[in-house]
Amino acid sequence: MSNLRTCAAPLLALQLAAGCSPETEQLTAASGPKQGAAEAEQKPARQERPRLVLAFGDSLYAGFGLDPSQAFPAALERELAEQGLAARVVNAGLSGDTTAGGLRRLPATLDRLGAKPDLAIVGLGANDALRGLDPAETRRNLEGILAELERRDIPVLLTGITAPARWRHPYFTQYEVIYAELARDHDAELEPSLLEGVLTRRELLLDGLHPNAAGAQVMAERIAPLAAKSLRRSEAEQPAL
Repeated sequence: MSNLRTCAAPLLALQLAAGCSPETEQLTAASGPKQGAAEAEQKPARQERPRLVLAFGDSLYAGFGLDPSQAFPAALERELAEQGLAARVVNAGLSGDTTAGGLRRLPATLDRLGAKPDLAIVGLGANDALRGLDPAETRRNLEGILAELERRDIPVLLTGITAPARWRHPYFTQYEVIYAELARDHDAELEPSLLEGVLTRRELLLDGLHPNAAGAQVMAERIAPLAAKSLRRSEAEQPAL
């Protein structure tokens, strides 16, 4: 465990920081600045029914240290709008959450939404690694999360953990492979590293660990094309009425 603790600090910058105590989950609909009619007319045509997207993760999703309007889900909602996709992105991030915690709270979270999401974006596992949990346990928990979403016929976009080259360690690399394998097995879209292009730039971080508003925007820009792809694919697969 001494070697693990030595390597734990660098992993803090992978997906979220250790020591972020779990908070009461709040399902928050992301919201951005209102646009004027003239500007709206210049936007691409959008589908009539706004898509429902669930952002289910940890402090990176919750927006630790940020106003809800600056957090990743709100930024993603705005990015999807820029691509002509009207969507309501619900922030179901919980700071300090683990895969076990996510597995426990997922059914109630889905039930509280009142409607089936058109897409669930899932990002959990970094706190497991920070606590030195067995990667096999993390895999089982994520498998359970994906199975529950699959049972409810909800498409998934999975975001994973990738350590920068200078922080490579055999323990952490066991986590990295989990996401690719689960995405393949459950036919989910995959972003291997949500913080790619963020954690190596101090100007995009609040405290060296969590993205600031600009960092959350970079994350959203990275995820939006994959989310849009999943939403358009699920819409195309729906049977005609």
